[in-house]
Amino acid sequence: MVGSTAQDLDPQADRDVLTTRILDASRERVFRAWTDPDLLARWWGPEGFTNSFQAFEPKPGGRWDFVMHGPGGVHFKNESLFIEVLPPERLVFDHVSTPAFRVIVTFEEEGPRTRLGFRMRFGSAAECEAVKSFALEGNELTFDRLAALLAEG
Repeated sequence: MVGSTAQDLDPQADRDVLTTRILDASRERVFRAWTDPDLLARWWGPEGFTNSFQAFEPKPGGRWDFVMHGPGGVHFKNESLFIEVLPPERLVFDHVSTPAFRVIVTFEEEGPRTRLGFRMRFGSAAECEAVKSFALEGNELTFDRLAALLAEG
């Protein structure tokens, strides 16, 4: 997928995995938790996972290469390319390792809190269906860790 368009925001239920969360922090703090590699490495992934970042360049054209280390000793290599970085409103990146998908992250103010929108857009309904069952749960567990990090102050 190349380039970001308004179509990225249009729901396409058969190709999207969408997770939303209200977080008790300003959108600037939430955005920073997404773009500061030291903070991001602390919360990315479900409980029990850790991360080793090889590259993290949150700018258009920048790379995010890392390995997620699972609790059972399994390692998951991930490669992504940033498409759009609009502080503190939006991040768009393409996860180019398998399975490939586009991620659209939105940060909306709700008083002193932030509504986080996390959309995974797959190339086809079949690709989406193949990961939807575990992606929804994994996203919720991941955002539990983000909420806990933000609660630390």
